[in-house]
Parts: sequence; C-alpha cells; structure tokens
Amino acid sequence: MISYQTAAPGAPLQKVEAQTPAPQGTEVLVKMVACGVCHSDIHLHDGEFDLGHGKKLEVGRPGAVLGHEIFGEVVAVGPDAEGVKVGDRRVVYPWIGCGDCPSCRRGEEHLCTPGRGLGTVAPGGFADHVMVPHPRYLFDKGDVSDSLASTYACSGLTAYSALKKVGPLTEGDEVVLIGAGGVGMMALQIALAQGIQPIVVDIDEAKLAAAKELGAKAVFNSGDKASVKAIKQMTNGGAYAAIDFVGAEASVNFGMGCLRKGGKIIIVGLYGGALNVPLPFIPMSARIIQGTYVGSLQEMGELMELVRAGKIAPIRIEERPLDQVTQALADLKAGKVQGRVVLRS
Repeated sequence: MISYQTAAPGAPLQKVEAQTPAPQGTEVLVKMVACGVCHSDIHLHDGEFDLGHGKKLEVGRPGAVLGHEIFGEVVAVGPDAEGVKVGDRRVVYPWIGCGDCPSCRRGEEHLCTPGRGLGTVAPGGFADHVMVPHPRYLFDKGDVSDSLASTYACSGLTAYSALKKVGPLTEGDEVVLIGAGGVGMMALQIALAQGIQPIVVDIDEAKLAAAKELGAKAVFNSGDKASVKAIKQMTNGGAYAAIDFVGAEASVNFGMGCLRKGGKIIIVGLYGGALNVPLPFIPMSARIIQGTYVGSLQEMGELMELVRAGKIAPIRIEERPLDQVTQALADLKAGKVQGRVVLRS
C-alpha cells in the first residue's frame, strides 16, 4: 500500500510504500476512495497548536498518516467482522476510542484520551488503504457523491454535534455561525435542514455571498467594527447562541460580543490563541462558554440518516489526486479553499 506520512513539522509529506495489511478479528480493510482535508490536519502537519501568549502545544510526530474524512470500499474483512462484506462502499467514522474507559462506556468514544482515532492516532486516509477496527464504524452514504460523503465524517459530524449543543430554540432566539469555511458552510446547510436560519459571519466577502445565496438570514463581515452592534440590533439585544468555527481570539471575542444575557458560545475551531475574560462577567452575564469536539458514534448515525434522506444540501467540493496532498494542505492553510478539498485515490 501507499501512504503519505509526516516528516519534520511543516515539511512535505513523504510517500511510503509498504505491505498492505490483512484484517484480523473484527477488522475491516477499506480501500480509500475519497478523503477530505481538514484544518486539524494542518495543525498535526505543522506539529503544534497555538495556545496564546507565545505558548505552543506540540503534537507533531514523524511517520503519522493523517486524514480522517474517509470514504472507501471494503476489500477484505476479518473472520469476526459481521454485517459487512467485500464491495460495500462506506463512510468511516474515525473517532474511535479504547472501548473500556468511562468516556467510551458513556458512548463518547470521540472523547477517549488518547483513543485510536484514524488519522490522528492510528493511520488515516492519506493512503490508499485504511484499517477500520470494527464494522460498527462504517455507514451507508445513500445517493450522495463519494467525495461529499467523506466530508460527513468530520465536517458534517462536527457541525451537527455543535448545532445539537445549541439546544431547543424559542421564538426570537437567533443563532450566529462564525466562519464560512468547509465546516461553517456544512453547519449552515444542516441548520437550514432543521428549520434554523442562522446569521453567518466571516471576513471573506466571497464566502459571505455564498452563505447568503444558500439561505443565511443575514451575513456580516467581522472585519467591520460596526458588525457586532448591527447583529445585536437585529437580534433585539443579542443572539441566543454563537458557534465559532474559527476558534481564534478575535472570533471568540466577536461571538461573545454578539450574545445576549444568558446566551452561549460554542467553540469548534482550533485556530489558536487565549481567551481573557473578567471572571465577574461570566456569572453577571449568565453566559455559557462551551467547547465541542467532533461528535459521537450515535450522532454520526443520526447525521447519516439525514444525509440518506436527502435533507442536507451539498457543500462545494474541490477534488484533487492523493499525490497532491501536501499542496492541498498548503492551500487550505493559506485560505485559498472554498468549501472542502477532497483527495481521490
């Protein structure tokens, strides 16, 4: 098999040829058909997360096979793998836990530390084959395209789980989506499918225009200092919830500024930095600051039901061959991508 592995932080991925593994026990070997490129891949490729104040969290390691948005075809199954057969084409849930810790027993494998996540801990989709530990991590995509299907494993799941954390809405409750990249646009599509018409914020006018065309209630450029005031006026004192798909100091502060008393900000993005909030303001404003990380296996099942039912409109997909993975990472990091880049084997 061929994989593209990390070397030094930020260096081009190295093409490595090795023997294709054979599945054991409940394992399922999947031939990669399509694999999305995510901002998390950038951080793992660079080898660090920005913690603010000059601090870094080092996460890089040589020899890692990144890529966690995987769609592929089953080409071999272990002797104990049930409910799956050679030739099945499936979306792979990559956020796999140990199976024994309290998080896993609660059905929250995605919160298992360190877990066995494909493309984060175990080898992922920047390769022509991927080993999946059990058939329960495989989902039927329905009639959507192969490339679009791959994006539901992270982009779609992350957006779906973040929107669920907003909770029930009453009349007058408004939701603001910050960041109209791949995940933000997926969140817009999922929100619209659920009867929520969110306000969308970004610094890119082209992305804002695309969001408005897709059905956003309103769009605002966060680079305009008047945007926060305009959003608060539009929402009669502030939004009930803001979901930040960027996760930078500026975007989080923008989101906090949009909220009404008792509102919540849900932070998804991992761009980096630090948040400095006067502690008395948290109880005085009764606001909730919540993080969210991808989504559970159950949520993946719920999302794929919506996908198969045709209830979620597609996002923009840009396909590239697998051997262009390093350039795809660079272009995504430079902000040259609208929608999602998907690698094809």
